[in-house]
Amino acid sequence: MIETPLTLPCGHTLANRISKAAMTEGLADPRDRPTAAHQRLYRTWAEGAAAMLLTGNIMVDRRYLERAGNVVAEDAAIVAPMREWADATHAGGSTLWAQISHPGRQCPRLANLTPIAPSAVQLDIIGNFGRPRAAAEADIQDVIRRFAATAGWMKEAGLDGVEVHAAHGYLLSQFLSPRTNLRTDGWGGSLENRARLLLEVVAAVRASVGPSYPIAVKLNSSDFVKGGFTLDECLQVVKWLGEAGIDLLEVSGGTYEQLEFFKPQTEVRDSTREREAMFLKYAAAIKAVATMPIMVTGGFRTLAGMEAALASGDTDLIGLARPFCVEPDFPRRLLAGSEKPLAVDEDRLVLGRGFWGPNSSSSSLRALNNQAQAGWYYHQITRLGAGQPPELDRSPLRAMVAHFSNDFVKAMRRKFA
Repeated sequence: MIETPLTLPCGHTLANRISKAAMTEGLADPRDRPTAAHQRLYRTWAEGAAAMLLTGNIMVDRRYLERAGNVVAEDAAIVAPMREWADATHAGGSTLWAQISHPGRQCPRLANLTPIAPSAVQLDIIGNFGRPRAAAEADIQDVIRRFAATAGWMKEAGLDGVEVHAAHGYLLSQFLSPRTNLRTDGWGGSLENRARLLLEVVAAVRASVGPSYPIAVKLNSSDFVKGGFTLDECLQVVKWLGEAGIDLLEVSGGTYEQLEFFKPQTEVRDSTREREAMFLKYAAAIKAVATMPIMVTGGFRTLAGMEAALASGDTDLIGLARPFCVEPDFPRRLLAGSEKPLAVDEDRLVLGRGFWGPNSSSSSLRALNNQAQAGWYYHQITRLGAGQPPELDRSPLRAMVAHFSNDFVKAMRRKFA
């Protein structure tokens, strides 16, 4: 089944059932433009034979970044460098979709001390985020306009689709959550009001790109935090997204407060038992109400697990992320029927083995552990973008320190560019 093409509602056909899910690259130049490193990285990944490659966060507003090194699409000048990125991907044999995003309160202090959010609810993790201000009506309308404009430029640049990021605690996800959306106006309160920004963004993006251009949405199955967005609320939003005519729904979960998508593989296996992917049980409920194909990302590592998920009907597309960093041709050998395991023992990347413990009750310590793992994968992305092979024996602690140092340097270069 994994090799079977998938045709989306808009008529676009994916060559197989494997997608590279979005991973933030941090490879933009000081003026927030794509670079030759993006082209090398994505051509390498494209040669791995996955049907579609999703970019990392392409930000719609340069005032608010997810991290230093994000690509930003604020005007038509982005079209030419994005076209070079798309051309490199197409030359490798895959398609390129842009994940378009706004971080909201998940904007680090290095980028902005006072980001916008639905409400002034601060994200307090290792002192990295400033206190946001509640978005005014003009801010909200500007966000809608920016998503639509960015999608139009991505289409003009020759990218094959766009994904609206409404998961993982970014701005649209913040509006969906009663934990972060305390508004009492037409953008808060009831689920219908909290989902209004996402649905208006989707409508504006569709108006910008037309009926035959693929639009995906990445949505949390749950925030996995007390008082956050729930599975029951997700099911209703999925129904509304179906009415809005999206072409693909990517199912994920968690926020910066609860990084479900960065769980160690041991925790994934323990929590899912017979099924290796961490969101499949939620996907089954979502699939029951979805009118569009769905993609599940997070935890897949074996051909047998992927085939079983597809055969069950709980997902239509397999999203992979971290495996691309350690073995860029992983999809090609899956398509050839190989069950050889990944070239790295991912469990060793948990700093708790002799450090502070992956199940520590301290959110800050857990956040540092997550940052160490993220830094290790970012290191591999940087190497691939430079045309170098992965460095699998890299220490996750060293990778974390290098990650913070590199982002600081990038932020300073950007500030004075």
